[in-house]
Amino acid sequence: KYLWVRTPWYTENGVWRALNMFAFIAGLFTVCRSRIIRFAPDLVIASSTYTFDNWPAAYYAKKTKARYVYELHDLWPLTLIEVAGMSRRHPFVQILQWAENFACRRADKVISLLPATLPHLVAHGMRPDRFAYIPNGIVEDEWVLRQPVPQSHVEAIRLFKQKMRWLVGYVGGHNDLDPLEQMLEAGVSPDLADVGFVLVGEGVKKVKLERWAREKNSRVLFLPAVDKTVVPELLQLFDVLYLGMPNSPLYRFGISPNKLFEYMMAERPILFVGNVANDLVAISGCGITVKSNDTKEICNALRRILSMAYSERAVMGKRGRAYVERNHIVRVLALQFLDAIWPSG
Repeated sequence: KYLWVRTPWYTENGVWRALNMFAFIAGLFTVCRSRIIRFAPDLVIASSTYTFDNWPAAYYAKKTKARYVYELHDLWPLTLIEVAGMSRRHPFVQILQWAENFACRRADKVISLLPATLPHLVAHGMRPDRFAYIPNGIVEDEWVLRQPVPQSHVEAIRLFKQKMRWLVGYVGGHNDLDPLEQMLEAGVSPDLADVGFVLVGEGVKKVKLERWAREKNSRVLFLPAVDKTVVPELLQLFDVLYLGMPNSPLYRFGISPNKLFEYMMAERPILFVGNVANDLVAISGCGITVKSNDTKEICNALRRILSMAYSERAVMGKRGRAYVERNHIVRVLALQFLDAIWPSG
Protein backbone atom coordinates (compact mmCIF):
# COMPACT_ATOMS: atom_id res chain seq x y z
CA LYS A 1 0.00 0.00 0.00
CA TYR A 2 1.26 3.47 -0.84
CA LEU A 3 0.59 6.82 0.76
CA TRP A 4 0.98 9.52 -1.87
CA VAL A 5 2.42 12.89 -0.92
CA ARG A 6 1.72 15.88 -3.15
CA THR A 7 4.96 17.63 -4.11
CA PRO A 8 6.04 20.28 -6.66
CA TRP A 9 6.82 19.01 -10.16
CA TYR A 10 10.38 19.25 -11.48
CA THR A 11 12.14 18.17 -14.67
CA GLU A 12 15.84 18.62 -13.86
CA ASN A 13 18.19 19.31 -10.98
CA GLY A 14 17.77 22.73 -9.41
CA VAL A 15 15.59 24.68 -7.02
CA TRP A 16 12.40 22.84 -7.89
CA ARG A 17 13.94 19.46 -7.17
CA ALA A 18 15.10 20.74 -3.76
CA LEU A 19 11.56 22.02 -3.09
CA ASN A 20 10.21 18.63 -4.11
CA MET A 21 12.44 16.95 -1.52
CA PHE A 22 11.46 19.29 1.31
CA ALA A 23 7.76 19.02 0.41
CA PHE A 24 7.98 15.24 0.56
CA ILE A 25 9.62 15.27 3.98
CA ALA A 26 7.07 17.79 5.26
CA GLY A 27 4.27 15.57 3.97
CA LEU A 28 5.68 12.58 5.83
CA PHE A 29 5.49 14.56 9.07
CA THR A 30 1.98 15.94 8.42
CA VAL A 31 -0.48 14.20 6.07
CA CYS A 32 1.03 10.74 6.69
CA ARG A 33 1.57 11.01 10.43
CA SER A 34 -1.62 9.47 11.82
CA ARG A 35 -1.75 6.62 9.29
CA ILE A 36 1.88 5.62 9.81
CA ILE A 37 1.52 5.60 13.59
CA ARG A 38 -1.73 3.65 13.36
CA PHE A 39 -0.09 1.14 11.02
CA ALA A 40 2.54 0.45 13.74
CA PRO A 41 5.38 -0.85 11.56
CA ASP A 42 8.05 -3.28 12.76
CA LEU A 43 10.62 -1.71 10.44
CA VAL A 44 11.11 1.78 8.99
CA ILE A 45 13.55 2.15 6.09
CA ALA A 46 14.92 5.47 4.85
CA SER A 47 15.66 4.68 1.21
CA SER A 48 15.61 7.91 -0.79
CA THR A 49 18.64 8.96 -2.84
CA TYR A 50 18.98 12.03 -0.65
CA THR A 51 19.38 11.78 3.13
CA PHE A 52 16.52 13.94 4.45
CA ASP A 53 14.09 11.05 4.85
CA ASN A 54 16.19 9.76 7.75
CA TRP A 55 14.59 12.34 10.03
CA PRO A 56 10.99 11.12 9.61
CA ALA A 57 12.20 7.50 9.49
CA ALA A 58 13.91 7.85 12.87
CA TYR A 59 10.93 9.73 14.29
CA TYR A 60 8.39 7.05 13.31
CA ALA A 61 10.67 4.21 14.36
CA LYS A 62 10.96 5.74 17.83
CA LYS A 63 7.24 6.51 17.97
CA THR A 64 6.22 2.95 17.06
CA LYS A 65 9.18 1.12 18.68
CA ALA A 66 10.25 -0.15 15.27
CA ARG A 67 13.73 -0.82 13.89
CA TYR A 68 15.19 2.05 11.86
CA VAL A 69 17.32 1.26 8.80
CA TYR A 70 19.20 3.63 6.51
CA GLU A 71 19.46 2.04 3.05
CA LEU A 72 22.21 3.76 1.10
CA HIS A 73 21.96 3.92 -2.71
CA ASP A 74 24.33 6.81 -3.46
CA LEU A 75 26.61 8.80 -1.19
CA TRP A 76 24.95 12.19 -0.71
CA PRO A 77 26.15 14.89 -0.34
CA LEU A 78 29.49 13.51 -1.60
CA THR A 79 27.97 12.97 -5.08
CA LEU A 80 27.04 16.64 -5.32
CA ILE A 81 30.52 17.68 -4.20
CA GLU A 82 32.60 15.36 -6.40
CA VAL A 83 30.35 15.13 -9.47
CA ALA A 84 28.36 18.38 -9.53
CA GLY A 85 31.18 20.49 -8.10
CA MET A 86 29.16 22.00 -5.26
CA SER A 87 31.06 23.51 -2.34
CA ARG A 88 31.10 21.70 1.00
CA ARG A 89 30.04 25.05 2.48
CA HIS A 90 26.92 25.31 0.33
CA PRO A 91 23.87 25.42 2.67
CA PHE A 92 22.09 22.60 0.79
CA VAL A 93 25.18 20.40 1.02
CA GLN A 94 25.55 21.14 4.73
CA ILE A 95 21.93 20.15 5.42
CA LEU A 96 22.43 16.91 3.49
CA GLN A 97 25.61 16.25 5.47
CA TRP A 98 23.81 16.91 8.73
CA ALA A 99 21.20 14.31 7.73
CA GLU A 100 23.85 11.76 6.69
CA ASN A 101 25.68 12.19 10.00
CA PHE A 102 22.37 11.78 11.83
CA ALA A 103 21.65 8.54 9.95
CA CYS A 104 25.11 7.13 10.61
CA ARG A 105 24.79 7.82 14.34
CA ARG A 106 21.16 6.84 14.86
CA ALA A 107 20.24 4.02 12.46
CA ASP A 108 19.98 0.54 13.94
CA LYS A 109 21.45 -0.73 10.67
CA VAL A 110 23.02 0.89 7.63
CA ILE A 111 22.56 -1.27 4.54
CA SER A 112 24.67 -0.20 1.59
CA LEU A 113 24.19 -1.21 -2.03
CA LEU A 114 27.85 -0.27 -2.55
CA PRO A 115 30.54 -2.62 -1.17
CA ALA A 116 33.30 -0.18 -0.18
CA THR A 117 31.41 2.46 1.82
CA LEU A 118 32.27 1.22 5.33
CA PRO A 119 35.21 3.62 5.98
CA HIS A 120 33.20 6.62 4.78
CA LEU A 121 30.22 5.78 6.98
CA VAL A 122 32.38 5.11 10.04
CA ALA A 123 34.03 8.50 9.51
CA HIS A 124 30.56 10.06 9.74
CA GLY A 125 29.61 8.37 12.99
CA MET A 126 28.43 4.82 12.19
CA ARG A 127 29.47 1.93 14.39
CA PRO A 128 31.16 -0.73 12.17
CA ASP A 129 28.96 -3.54 13.53
CA ARG A 130 25.87 -1.77 12.18
CA PHE A 131 27.02 -2.03 8.54
CA ALA A 132 25.76 -4.53 5.96
CA TYR A 133 26.45 -4.75 2.23
CA ILE A 134 23.47 -6.01 0.22
CA PRO A 135 23.55 -5.15 -3.50
CA ASN A 136 20.83 -4.83 -6.11
CA GLY A 137 19.62 -7.92 -7.88
CA ILE A 138 17.32 -9.68 -10.31
CA VAL A 139 13.72 -10.81 -9.80
CA GLU A 140 13.67 -14.34 -11.23
CA ASP A 141 10.03 -14.16 -12.36
CA GLU A 142 10.91 -11.36 -14.78
CA TRP A 143 13.08 -13.85 -16.67
CA VAL A 144 10.36 -16.51 -16.70
CA LEU A 145 7.29 -14.38 -17.49
CA ARG A 146 9.06 -12.26 -20.10
CA GLN A 147 7.20 -10.67 -22.98
CA PRO A 148 8.04 -10.67 -26.71
CA VAL A 149 9.86 -7.76 -28.31
CA PRO A 150 7.52 -5.34 -30.14
CA GLN A 151 7.36 -6.22 -33.83
CA SER A 152 8.42 -2.70 -34.79
CA HIS A 153 11.70 -3.18 -32.89
CA VAL A 154 12.26 -6.66 -34.31
CA GLU A 155 11.77 -5.45 -37.87
CA ALA A 156 13.96 -2.38 -37.43
CA ILE A 157 16.79 -4.48 -35.97
CA ARG A 158 16.41 -7.12 -38.72
CA LEU A 159 16.70 -4.51 -41.48
CA PHE A 160 19.64 -2.84 -39.74
CA LYS A 161 21.54 -6.12 -39.35
CA GLN A 162 21.29 -6.91 -43.06
CA LYS A 163 24.16 -4.46 -43.53
CA MET A 164 26.19 -5.74 -40.55
CA ARG A 165 27.78 -8.95 -39.35
CA TRP A 166 27.55 -8.13 -35.66
CA LEU A 167 25.29 -6.09 -33.39
CA VAL A 168 26.34 -4.40 -30.16
CA GLY A 169 23.38 -3.48 -27.95
CA TYR A 170 22.70 -0.96 -25.22
CA VAL A 171 19.35 -0.83 -23.38
CA GLY A 172 18.81 1.97 -20.86
CA GLY A 173 18.83 5.70 -20.25
CA HIS A 174 20.44 8.25 -22.55
CA ASN A 175 21.51 10.61 -19.77
CA ASP A 176 24.59 12.32 -18.34
CA LEU A 177 25.43 9.28 -16.21
CA ASP A 178 25.27 7.01 -19.27
CA PRO A 179 28.34 7.92 -21.39
CA LEU A 180 27.31 6.72 -24.84
CA GLU A 181 29.52 9.02 -26.91
CA GLN A 182 32.33 6.44 -27.01
CA MET A 183 29.90 3.83 -28.30
CA LEU A 184 28.87 6.17 -31.11
CA GLU A 185 32.49 6.98 -31.92
CA ALA A 186 33.19 3.25 -32.20
CA GLY A 187 30.42 3.16 -34.79
CA VAL A 188 32.50 5.48 -36.99
CA SER A 189 35.73 3.49 -36.69
CA PRO A 190 36.82 1.76 -39.92
CA ASP A 191 38.18 -1.07 -37.73
CA LEU A 192 34.56 -2.00 -36.92
CA ALA A 193 33.02 -1.58 -40.36
CA ASP A 194 31.06 -4.84 -39.98
CA VAL A 195 29.64 -3.88 -36.54
CA GLY A 196 26.38 -2.04 -35.92
CA PHE A 197 25.33 -0.41 -32.65
CA VAL A 198 21.75 -0.39 -31.35
CA LEU A 199 20.65 1.97 -28.56
CA VAL A 200 17.23 1.35 -27.02
CA GLY A 201 15.85 3.89 -24.55
CA GLU A 202 15.10 7.53 -23.87
CA GLY A 203 16.75 10.39 -22.02
CA VAL A 204 17.74 14.03 -22.05
CA LYS A 205 20.78 13.34 -24.28
CA LYS A 206 18.99 11.28 -26.93
CA VAL A 207 18.29 14.09 -29.41
CA LYS A 208 21.89 15.30 -29.17
CA LEU A 209 23.25 11.78 -29.69
CA GLU A 210 20.99 11.18 -32.69
CA ARG A 211 22.15 14.41 -34.29
CA TRP A 212 25.81 13.54 -33.68
CA ALA A 213 25.34 10.06 -35.19
CA ARG A 214 23.73 11.50 -38.34
CA GLU A 215 26.48 14.07 -38.82
CA LYS A 216 29.26 11.49 -38.40
CA ASN A 217 27.49 8.70 -40.34
CA SER A 218 27.90 6.47 -37.33
CA ARG A 219 26.55 2.93 -37.73
CA VAL A 220 23.96 3.39 -35.00
CA LEU A 221 20.27 2.57 -34.76
CA PHE A 222 18.19 4.41 -32.13
CA LEU A 223 14.96 2.79 -30.93
CA PRO A 224 12.31 3.84 -28.37
CA ALA A 225 12.32 2.49 -24.83
CA VAL A 226 10.54 -0.79 -24.13
CA ASP A 227 8.74 -2.15 -21.10
CA LYS A 228 10.95 -3.88 -18.54
CA THR A 229 9.22 -7.21 -19.21
CA VAL A 230 10.51 -7.10 -22.80
CA VAL A 231 14.18 -6.56 -21.91
CA PRO A 232 15.11 -10.27 -21.46
CA GLU A 233 13.99 -11.10 -25.01
CA LEU A 234 15.39 -7.89 -26.48
CA LEU A 235 18.90 -8.56 -25.16
CA GLN A 236 18.93 -11.88 -27.03
CA LEU A 237 18.99 -9.98 -30.35
CA PHE A 238 22.55 -8.69 -29.77
CA ASP A 239 25.96 -10.33 -30.04
CA VAL A 240 27.64 -8.12 -27.41
CA LEU A 241 26.18 -5.82 -24.75
CA TYR A 242 27.74 -2.46 -23.91
CA LEU A 243 27.79 -0.66 -20.57
CA GLY A 244 29.84 2.43 -19.78
CA MET A 245 30.34 4.39 -16.57
CA PRO A 246 31.61 7.98 -16.42
CA ASN A 247 35.04 8.63 -14.96
CA SER A 248 34.30 9.57 -11.36
CA PRO A 249 36.15 9.23 -8.05
CA LEU A 250 32.83 8.14 -6.54
CA TYR A 251 33.21 4.69 -8.06
CA ARG A 252 35.97 3.96 -5.57
CA PHE A 253 33.03 2.94 -3.36
CA GLY A 254 31.74 0.47 -5.96
CA ILE A 255 28.64 0.14 -8.14
CA SER A 256 25.45 -1.95 -8.15
CA PRO A 257 23.67 -1.28 -11.48
CA ASN A 258 20.53 -3.31 -12.23
CA LYS A 259 21.30 -2.89 -15.92
CA LEU A 260 24.52 -4.87 -15.55
CA PHE A 261 22.72 -7.75 -13.83
CA GLU A 262 20.17 -7.83 -16.65
CA TYR A 263 23.00 -8.00 -19.18
CA MET A 264 24.64 -10.85 -17.27
CA MET A 265 21.35 -12.78 -17.07
CA ALA A 266 21.03 -12.51 -20.86
CA GLU A 267 24.14 -14.71 -21.28
CA ARG A 268 25.78 -12.32 -23.70
CA PRO A 269 29.43 -11.19 -23.49
CA ILE A 270 29.72 -7.69 -22.07
CA LEU A 271 32.01 -4.82 -22.99
CA PHE A 272 32.28 -2.75 -19.83
CA VAL A 273 33.91 0.68 -19.88
CA GLY A 274 34.66 2.04 -16.43
CA ASN A 275 37.06 2.17 -13.51
CA VAL A 276 35.22 0.91 -10.43
CA ALA A 277 36.06 -0.74 -7.11
CA ASN A 278 34.03 -3.88 -7.86
CA ASP A 279 34.40 -4.72 -11.55
CA LEU A 280 31.81 -7.51 -11.75
CA VAL A 281 32.55 -8.15 -15.43
CA ALA A 282 36.18 -8.96 -14.61
CA ILE A 283 35.29 -10.79 -11.39
CA SER A 284 32.78 -13.07 -13.12
CA GLY A 285 34.72 -13.37 -16.38
CA CYS A 286 31.66 -12.50 -18.45
CA GLY A 287 33.32 -9.98 -20.76
CA ILE A 288 36.14 -7.49 -21.18
CA THR A 289 36.68 -4.30 -19.19
CA VAL A 290 38.25 -1.14 -20.57
CA LYS A 291 39.17 1.22 -17.74
CA SER A 292 39.55 4.37 -19.85
CA ASN A 293 37.14 6.06 -22.25
CA ASP A 294 39.66 5.83 -25.10
CA THR A 295 37.76 4.97 -28.29
CA LYS A 296 40.67 2.99 -29.78
CA GLU A 297 40.89 0.78 -26.68
CA ILE A 298 37.12 0.26 -26.77
CA CYS A 299 37.30 -0.76 -30.45
CA ASN A 300 40.19 -3.16 -29.75
CA ALA A 301 38.35 -4.78 -26.86
CA LEU A 302 35.21 -5.17 -28.93
CA ARG A 303 37.15 -6.74 -31.79
CA ARG A 304 38.73 -9.18 -29.31
CA ILE A 305 35.30 -10.36 -28.21
CA LEU A 306 33.96 -10.67 -31.74
CA SER A 307 37.04 -12.55 -32.94
CA MET A 308 36.40 -15.30 -30.39
CA ALA A 309 34.76 -18.53 -31.45
CA TYR A 310 31.01 -18.74 -30.82
CA SER A 311 31.62 -21.35 -28.10
CA GLU A 312 34.03 -19.02 -26.27
CA ARG A 313 31.51 -16.18 -26.29
CA ALA A 314 28.80 -18.57 -25.11
CA VAL A 315 30.93 -19.69 -22.16
CA MET A 316 31.66 -16.06 -21.34
CA GLY A 317 27.94 -15.27 -21.32
CA LYS A 318 27.09 -18.27 -19.13
CA ARG A 319 29.63 -17.13 -16.54
CA GLY A 320 27.73 -13.88 -16.15
CA ARG A 321 24.38 -15.58 -15.58
CA ALA A 322 25.89 -18.08 -13.14
CA TYR A 323 27.44 -15.22 -11.15
CA VAL A 324 24.11 -13.39 -10.87
CA GLU A 325 22.26 -16.55 -9.88
CA ARG A 326 24.80 -17.10 -7.09
CA ASN A 327 24.99 -13.54 -5.81
CA HIS A 328 22.21 -11.27 -7.07
CA ILE A 329 18.82 -12.99 -6.88
CA VAL A 330 16.37 -10.73 -5.03
CA ARG A 331 14.71 -13.63 -3.22
CA VAL A 332 18.05 -14.47 -1.57
CA LEU A 333 19.03 -10.83 -1.04
CA ALA A 334 15.71 -10.18 0.73
CA LEU A 335 16.51 -12.91 3.25
CA GLN A 336 19.97 -11.40 3.76
CA PHE A 337 18.33 -8.01 4.31
CA LEU A 338 16.01 -9.40 7.00
CA ASP A 339 18.80 -11.39 8.64
CA ALA A 340 20.96 -8.25 8.81
CA ILE A 341 18.18 -6.52 10.77
CA TRP A 342 16.97 -9.47 12.85
CA PRO A 343 19.85 -12.00 12.99
CA SER A 344 18.46 -15.52 12.97
CA GLY A 345 21.31 -16.77 15.13
